[in-house]
Amino acid sequence: MTDENNKSVRFNALTGDKFEKVALKLGRNKRLVFVQMVDYFYRSKKDPLDVNDELLKNTLLKNHRDYIGFIKTQETDLLIPTKREVDRMVQSQKKLLDYFNANVIRHNKDLLENQRLQIDKFSKSDELMSLIVTKLDTREKMKNKFIYIIENYIRIRDSFTLMTPGKEREELINKTIQQVNQL
Repeated sequence: MTDENNKSVRFNALTGDKFEKVALKLGRNKRLVFVQMVDYFYRSKKDPLDVNDELLKNTLLKNHRDYIGFIKTQETDLLIPTKREVDRMVQSQKKLLDYFNANVIRHNKDLLENQRLQIDKFSKSDELMSLIVTKLDTREKMKNKFIYIIENYIRIRDSFTLMTPGKEREELINKTIQQVNQL
């Protein structure tokens, strides 16, 4: 039986410490980590001295292109149609607002104006009614006064006899006419 582990690599203590930390971090023994590192560099054909890893750059660039493509797809599928719909909705809201302002508010102003005219008509009607009531009251008072004058005239005339001088009769007529004229 031959020992497969017959090769050895020498390195300094600082590198040994780093190698041990990497192995502990990965949760594997140092031998397995070393074998996996050699396989990785062998398969990927990467140079460990090359800090500008082309494969990494290409992977990042590909992922970046994928993200940009995803964003453009989302923009085309979601954002642009959503923006169009929102713009259409805003335009329809503006039309509704314009219609409201043009028709409903104007109609309300017309109604208010009609109400003001109605109120003016009612107040004029009230004034006219109070004037009519006053005149009716005045008319009734005048009737009562006229009736009083006539009754007074009749009573005094009835008290006259055939012997009452014509001068008193003339005075009564003149006084009655004077009282009627004062009404």
